[in-house]
Amino acid sequence: MTEISPTELGDRLRAGEDESADVLVLDVRHREEYEEWHVPDSVNVDVYDELTDDPETAKDALADLPNDREIVTVCAAGVVSQTATDVLREMGYDAGTLADGMNGWSRVHRSAPVPTDLEGTLVQVARPGKGCLSHVLLSDGDAAVFDPSHHLEEYEAILEDHDADLVGVFDTHAHADHVSGGTDLAERHDVPYYLHPKDALEIDATPVEDGETIEVGAVDIDVIHTPGHSEGSVSFDLDGEALVTGDTLFHESVGRVELGVEAGIEESDVEGNAATLYESLQRLLERPDDAIVLPAHDPGSPAPPVTATLGEVRERNADLARDRESFVETLASDIPDHPPNFERVKRTNVGQEDVPDDELSELELGPNRCAAE
Repeated sequence: MTEISPTELGDRLRAGEDESADVLVLDVRHREEYEEWHVPDSVNVDVYDELTDDPETAKDALADLPNDREIVTVCAAGVVSQTATDVLREMGYDAGTLADGMNGWSRVHRSAPVPTDLEGTLVQVARPGKGCLSHVLLSDGDAAVFDPSHHLEEYEAILEDHDADLVGVFDTHAHADHVSGGTDLAERHDVPYYLHPKDALEIDATPVEDGETIEVGAVDIDVIHTPGHSEGSVSFDLDGEALVTGDTLFHESVGRVELGVEAGIEESDVEGNAATLYESLQRLLERPDDAIVLPAHDPGSPAPPVTATLGEVRERNADLARDRESFVETLASDIPDHPPNFERVKRTNVGQEDVPDDELSELELGPNRCAAE
């Protein structure tokens, strides 16, 4: 079996044209699955059924692939794509399989520093296969992690590289698209796990409240309660230099407002949540225009750092230009497809369900859909 690890593929694709031009990522899943979620710049040849039923019949559809590039095949879990690799190698192609398929791709993390004037270092950790963004603040030997995934080794490596001691783990809200690693990371280091009480329904968390300030090294973290996406959504103002906005404010959209209601963990209604989110956004817009907005997601398979100032977001984000009535009507009526398994993910992150470790990757498998549009 010829395999390429997700990390190796990510590194090669990230290296730039000179390094990645010789790699063609071939997705063999059904077209609708590919269009929903795929490795950036990959191509789709829908031969899934042929590969499953009679691999020889897939050869005609694969015959037009370029023979001067290495081909890396992809499916959901790496099984059918391995059949595709075997067929391609029989045809004379240089082919390998992405280990664990899109499941493996969803585990890839990349990190890069965020340019700020903070008294310390702020590192953004991007998970391109899920569109997730988390952040690590390092100041005077202390560290805080915001919105971590459950792949804790990524954050441990950053702490080790900066010789920093973790003093707190923060979640902006109970996420709907991925299982948080917040409680596990906090327990591992015996430090507080911070989550607003409205989202910490049945989970042991240190509560954060609006207006509270928490010190990490030389940096003050101000808590801003910004409900709407979830009842306990908060944003964190880092010394006026950066705004960690979770799923409240994205660079070109805002958080959707129905997930908690439809997951059965909120007693509010969609229209009420939309009105609440509108008011929360007005609070954020009072912050300095040069503050860097750092959301918890960017569905464009980001390469870090993904940043924009609040002034830039104000100009780019059409949702921020709506009046209250138009905002509520739009968010309450235009409901996109839900994130996969969002009910179980939400219940897990508020402490109402315990998912075994060996099921986490499958539970999270799929695209990010936490933005309203």
